[in-house]
Amino acid sequence: MKYLYRAVDNAGATVDFLLTAKRDRKAALRFLRKAIGQHGGPETITIDKSGANTAAIESYNAEHEADIEIRRIKYLNNIVEQGHRAMKRVTRPTLGFKSFRSAAATLSGIELMHMIRKDQLQTRDELRPAQQFYALAA
Repeated sequence: MKYLYRAVDNAGATVDFLLTAKRDRKAALRFLRKAIGQHGGPETITIDKSGANTAAIESYNAEHEADIEIRRIKYLNNIVEQGHRAMKRVTRPTLGFKSFRSAAATLSGIELMHMIRKDQLQTRDELRPAQQFYALAA
């Protein structure tokens, strides 16, 4: 079973995402480092009851002497779950993916389109949105 890690801020904007082959502490820690490296450290993280996520956050706190608070509040985690709904709507008719590589490419494209739809596309270097899209997809 594969797992799609997604991080969203309290406004529902996508912070980062990562498709992994396993849902374990190592994969969760890799995603956490990636998200924090690109966007900075949060004060609190709301997660589900996953032991892998809990272990990864505790490991990150010990490793970096950070003080990230872990919250397990079901209705606050719904922001992430609502984002999964759009993914499921698009991927369910495909009846699965033939390879991990094709799944990663397809899900990255879907996430990117949702980020554009949520007006999270930031212009830089005077690039038009289409040019920036192709630069991100490359």
